[in-house]
Amino acid sequence: MARCHLDPVAGLPTSVIAKWLRDDQALGLRADPSHLATEAAALEFLAQIGFPSVPRLIGSDLEAGVLILEDLSPCVALADLLRAEGPEAREADLIDFARVLGDLGASTVGRHALYERLRHRAAPIGGPAGHLATMDSAWPRTQRILARRGLEMPGAVERELAAVAETLAAPGPFRAFSNGDPHPNNFLVGEHGGRLIDFESAGFVHALTGAVWIHTPDPAWITAAQSKSAQLEAAFRAALAAGIPEAEDDRLFGLGMAACCLAWALTRLARFETLDGRPAGDRSRRQMVATLELAAAAARRHRSLPALAGWAERAAAWLRRRWRDSDVDFAGYPAFTPR
Repeated sequence: MARCHLDPVAGLPTSVIAKWLRDDQALGLRADPSHLATEAAALEFLAQIGFPSVPRLIGSDLEAGVLILEDLSPCVALADLLRAEGPEAREADLIDFARVLGDLGASTVGRHALYERLRHRAAPIGGPAGHLATMDSAWPRTQRILARRGLEMPGAVERELAAVAETLAAPGPFRAFSNGDPHPNNFLVGEHGGRLIDFESAGFVHALTGAVWIHTPDPAWITAAQSKSAQLEAAFRAALAAGIPEAEDDRLFGLGMAACCLAWALTRLARFETLDGRPAGDRSRRQMVATLELAAAAARRHRSLPALAGWAERAAAWLRRRWRDSDVDFAGYPAFTPR
């Protein structure tokens, strides 16, 4: 991406953001033209329905692999503010982020057909590639590896795991639009309110994937919102319920929240062999332990999926024994401890 400054022309902004594909095909998704097409379709979709908390798409040339976006400067990524100032200083911005994600779900539920028309017009691309569109395809292999090491899943756990997969695949009334990567690094904070960015992996998924960051860490952090989780979840839930009244049902909301958090934990655990090969002291191992424990805690709070939550707790305890450097007391870690 680059900020481009324009010569003064009536009716045009003084600067724009240009976003284009990488030339190096080894970069995988960063060179995949479908991602720019997805972003273009997503921003056009959100403009058509009048959702305000995103940048405006000014123009695109998908054949050339270029988008021109509204310049949101001097906005700053919420993740950078959290690193610099901590969550206490940025509490209002965290609440705003939770509310915007809830608003996104409420505003887009039932509008899947419109998005699909725009997406297919942009390019014949596949479904959402963002996190938690489905269970991670690498998970079954990791499950077998862990079972051989003594972490098998009893029948009750397998049944709840199947319920998680079904919840993600068929979210019912909770099917809503996501940017595919709803984390604090993709929320820009400015004087006129926050804006959600990065729609390269956008699509319709379970709406509660937009609240997973509240309870479990994303790849940037070891810990999550912790002491603020109840407050942030309440802000998200209230905004979501404006368009999805089922969010007010404790059982339905609790199942969705537990399923999405535990699915994220297992998605991260699918990297077990990679993490296991890293040197002692690598903080990504600590992050993995915390992710399992926090996902289980979220499920416990919502009194849902107890067998799978128990398995996640056992897996975390097993990793603490295997990775002695990760056997730490997370109670002493502040919220949003960087990895």
